[in-house]
Amino acid sequence: MSIQTSLKGRLRNTNLPKKDVLLPLFEAVVNSIHSIDERIEKQKDINLENTYIKIRVIRSSQLTIDGSKSEICGFSITDNGIGFNEENYNSFQTLDSDYKISKGCKGVGRLLWLKAFRSVSVESIYLKNEDLYSKRDFSFNAENGLYDEKLYSSQKSIVETTISLNDALNEYKSNIPQQIKKIGQQLLEHCLWYFLRDGSAPIITIEDGKEIVNVNSEYDSYMFNESKSETLEIKNKVFEITHVKFKINSNSSNTISYCAANRLVKSESIKLPGLFGTLNDDNGDFFYMCFVCSQYLTENVNTERLDFNIAQNDNGLFSDTDITFDEIRKVVISKISAYLDPYLTNNKVLGKKRIEDFVDKSAPKYKSILNHISEENKIVDPSISDKNLELYLHKQQTAFEESLLSEGHELMKPSIMDDEVSYNEKLNNYLSKVIDLKKSDLANYVAHRKVIIDLLEKAIEKQSNGKYVKEDVIHKLIMPMIQTSHTVSLDDCNLWLLDERLAFHNYLASDTAISSMGITDSESTKEPDLLALNIYDNPLLVNEGTKLPLASITVVEFKRPMRSDVGGEGEDKNPIEQALGYLEKIRKGKVKTSNGRSIPESQSVPGYCYVLCDLNDKMIERCKMFSLTETYDKMGYFGFNQNYNAYIEVFSFDRLLNSAKERNRAFFDKLGLPT
Repeated sequence: MSIQTSLKGRLRNTNLPKKDVLLPLFEAVVNSIHSIDERIEKQKDINLENTYIKIRVIRSSQLTIDGSKSEICGFSITDNGIGFNEENYNSFQTLDSDYKISKGCKGVGRLLWLKAFRSVSVESIYLKNEDLYSKRDFSFNAENGLYDEKLYSSQKSIVETTISLNDALNEYKSNIPQQIKKIGQQLLEHCLWYFLRDGSAPIITIEDGKEIVNVNSEYDSYMFNESKSETLEIKNKVFEITHVKFKINSNSSNTISYCAANRLVKSESIKLPGLFGTLNDDNGDFFYMCFVCSQYLTENVNTERLDFNIAQNDNGLFSDTDITFDEIRKVVISKISAYLDPYLTNNKVLGKKRIEDFVDKSAPKYKSILNHISEENKIVDPSISDKNLELYLHKQQTAFEESLLSEGHELMKPSIMDDEVSYNEKLNNYLSKVIDLKKSDLANYVAHRKVIIDLLEKAIEKQSNGKYVKEDVIHKLIMPMIQTSHTVSLDDCNLWLLDERLAFHNYLASDTAISSMGITDSESTKEPDLLALNIYDNPLLVNEGTKLPLASITVVEFKRPMRSDVGGEGEDKNPIEQALGYLEKIRKGKVKTSNGRSIPESQSVPGYCYVLCDLNDKMIERCKMFSLTETYDKMGYFGFNQNYNAYIEVFSFDRLLNSAKERNRAFFDKLGLPT
């Protein structure tokens, strides 16, 4: 029974990604190499030294505006291989031909030609017998298949074949590299195995007008030193891997290349501890490539030679006989690791030291989890930036937390096979990890405090414009503005800068109108205008305590660093009067808890007024007028005012900064943070 084949249908079902636009050219070059190999086998007077493959670039005839070269639209490939004799021509006419199956050929290379080019033309002079040369010409396209076939005696006594790939399709044309040096590099990478094999490859050149690239010379400049091969077995299938060192160039990368029938099919980057790009030995810097070849790979390459028909991992069926790609990769990686180990030792040492130094000096919060990071994951690129290293360690910590969470859930449902001793052992091991994690949390919190103190120190310095920052900068460092305890998390506040006790509160408001706070019935028109308009002078209010009738109100008032009019007449310029005024307004409005419960005798609720400002002569005079006592460091004043039933403390920014540093110094020292 005869079954017809539709060429258009086959082309429609043939895959050629745009990025692989040069694959048809590579297929033609490989065909030329095979043709030359065949001629060498049959004619003893021919060897690789007197064979050649000449690639000529065909550019569009359209002129460019700037006088540069026009775009590439095709290629012609000329070789002095065996040519299109009867056997090769018959094979060419048969799709999926098995004529060269021993060389791993699929018989579909010509489909890739027509996938990217409108037509192909062939001129081939071959030796018909000892004295007779014949010439065969034909064309090939998707519409007509083979056409314009001619066969006649050749006047030239030369064996030579030229295949022209004509008129690249628009969707592929734009992806063709315009520099022949780049085309040569990609061709070399694709056909590299033919250069590595015994005897190497024929002389291959690429011509673009007067510009010529010799691919063999590129290979010589590419090669670092001799390659090394070894064989291995996976489920009784033999694989050969070849280790190659190459000189550094702009396209350098450390890769594994999987080959079928001595042709590159696909490559992937190598991930190994300590492998971070450039390697070096006594001869200098190099990058590494590994080539994996096997009859098993050749038998399982897909039609377009872009991948393999091999399962990535074990699906449970035929696992004893079928080989997965993960299995191949795992074994190959182990061989690569052994081969590269002498070159990676120093990188591994430097990578670990990079993490240790960073944790010791900049990120002690990760110190307690280092023991729970695998030795392999402790090896990082020594040149990694602080930002990326911080992100990397954060991912490691997150992974540790997730595993700990999973382990905790498992511990909550002990197996019936666990006896008391084994369960206690698991529990103790789990708890030791939890303790380490909590150490990390505490270290993170302390490190956060150090950052906030450093920011405060910068904020109170004179700026480059000769001025000082406004109150809102200081305000935001301590607590976000226009927020209440209902809308902001305590973790987002830094009230500890002022007083550690401020963390314990029932209601907290920052830069919010008194009438809208919910802890007082005050509706004075004056008070909301003042709070709303003077947003930088508006207070941060804390109503402490939930046990009635015990309560206290704390008012904190900020002023701009080095503000010259602080301490003048009136509430607007006198922060002590301003703070006490806020306190009285809230008291007169009858103080309530945040949930609306009245506080008996709210008029006598004790108050705490903190004023943060730099001390000038006027402010010092105001402090003395309120009978406040100077602090031992002469950077602040404090005292109790009986008339207002309020404790008052006025301190400068320097005192705030020094006090925060002193209270946290022991923690910073423990973590090794500079103070």
